[in-house]
Amino acid sequence: MNWLKSTLASVAGTQEPIYGPEAIQPVSQQQTADTPYTELTKDHLRWRAYQYTNVETQTYYVMADNGTLVMVQIIYSNIAGIHTTAQFNCKIFNTTGDGPHIWFSDPIYNYMFDESMLSFAGDNISLELNEEGNAYNFKSAVNEGCLVNLTFTRASPGFAIGKDGTTYFGTDPENPWGSIRHAFWPRCNVEGTITTGDKTYDMKGRGMFSQALQGMKPHHAASRWNFINFQTPSFSAIMMEFTTPPSYGSTRVNVGGIVKDGEIIYAGTTNTATHTETTQDETSDWPEPKSIKWVWEGKTKDGKTVTAEVDGALGPKLDRIDVMAEVPGFIKTIAGSVAGTRPYIFQVGENEFTEEGTMFSEATFIS
Repeated sequence: MNWLKSTLASVAGTQEPIYGPEAIQPVSQQQTADTPYTELTKDHLRWRAYQYTNVETQTYYVMADNGTLVMVQIIYSNIAGIHTTAQFNCKIFNTTGDGPHIWFSDPIYNYMFDESMLSFAGDNISLELNEEGNAYNFKSAVNEGCLVNLTFTRASPGFAIGKDGTTYFGTDPENPWGSIRHAFWPRCNVEGTITTGDKTYDMKGRGMFSQALQGMKPHHAASRWNFINFQTPSFSAIMMEFTTPPSYGSTRVNVGGIVKDGEIIYAGTTNTATHTETTQDETSDWPEPKSIKWVWEGKTKDGKTVTAEVDGALGPKLDRIDVMAEVPGFIKTIAGSVAGTRPYIFQVGENEFTEEGTMFSEATFIS
């Protein structure tokens, strides 16, 4: 029973004490005039595979020239230092609204990293970073109904905010007890195909890659998330924002950037995501955003002022995801009863802007 109690606490946990904003060191504190962000090299892209409770993801979004919108992902997770899993996810969005999305989520068996921790493989799946460190080759036959063969080639420099892109949690900054890290390739050229039982999708187009690590319990780290991936012929604009629970002062941490082919225009933390209109969602009872205003505001590395904005109605909702319905049964039971959480993600797509492009956004509500 003692082992069971310890495991339950590690997986779900109970509400934390009020530590206050002093117990979080946002990534913005790493920024200096000389190092507002770090351009990514191969060394920054290594998998960590920590031996404590954490989740690592590599997520690839494709906005194909033919209008297809796809997300493919590998998740590597460690629960309480005693159980590790790997999962393959692929979602092909039906953006026309006349049918369901195509969703695949399958466990990966016999998974392993290469010696450099830059590439990942398992039964019928491989994710390989090339020698130059500027392209990922993603191949999967984990699910025979979803055959993936994609190449993501970086079209602009990747970045992480500050020195390492990491926000740290804990009352002793020298010995943090948790962390959240993000690193991005905001603008990629994509080639390849995804073949389902019904058709082969041509994935030639534009994409973005996000590498993330959450080194603590999800509902202790954040109560809300906002994410946008906006791609036009000339620019790519991305933003990831989370708000901590009251235990860490309901602190907002925002990272984002704007790039062109071959160039970072701006990357920093002085950005905002505001839900300017909401409606109460009947299914989840969360305030679903109907309009969002995204603002990037800061300076280039040479000191020039940058302001960019995406503002307006979101249009039809692509999906509402009940997170608890997607996790293993034993975690669902524990998190629902112990933590009292019922998290949801709202996914939205839209196609018309001042410069024609495609936007994908997520609003996540956890607690």
